[in-house]
Amino acid sequence: MKILSKKALKELVLYSPQHIARLEKAGKFPKRVMLGPNRVGWVEQEVLDWLEERLLARE
Repeated sequence: MKILSKKALKELVLYSPQHIARLEKAGKFPKRVMLGPNRVGWVEQEVLDWLEERLLARE
């Protein structure tokens, strides 16, 4: 399992951190994982699955 940093997530998804936070709050994006008091990450496979859903929806 790989955890994505905020920087890696932004490169993969191309959304602003604020928009990602809004999607998370609405339940439309994978939830972040609290790694420490000041550190978060996202499970790479969950994000890739989310992206795949978007790709399939366009067909």
